[in-house]
Amino acid sequence: MPEIPDGLQYSAKHEWVRGDATSGSTVTVGITAYAADALGDVVYVEAPAVGAAVVAGEVCGELESTKAVSELYSPVTGNVVEVNPALESSPDLINSDVYGEGWIFTVQLSEDASGLLDAGAYASTTE
Repeated sequence: MPEIPDGLQYSAKHEWVRGDATSGSTVTVGITAYAADALGDVVYVEAPAVGAAVVAGEVCGELESTKAVSELYSPVTGNVVEVNPALESSPDLINSDVYGEGWIFTVQLSEDASGLLDAGAYASTTE
């Protein structure tokens, strides 16, 4: 089973959230190792633009791999503050450092995040 670190929160659509997921806070978003493994080698990332509004559970971008194109869902609601600039030239960071340098974007939350799972609950969805 792929790594599922404690200290992060997870969506049922296989994104992770790092930070205080309450309104007004800024959190970092990426995809889980489970999702990265399922995708295979990521070759292109279409992240939401800085300033874009994202809504929890809705599509906000795409990930293209050697296997397929997959939709990227936002696990939280708010406005995009930053997009990982390293992914433009090195989208493979999503595979090699999924919970570190492979983060995708940061969001300033406009509402508390709800429905996110802890590591144990997320692990049960990937079995």
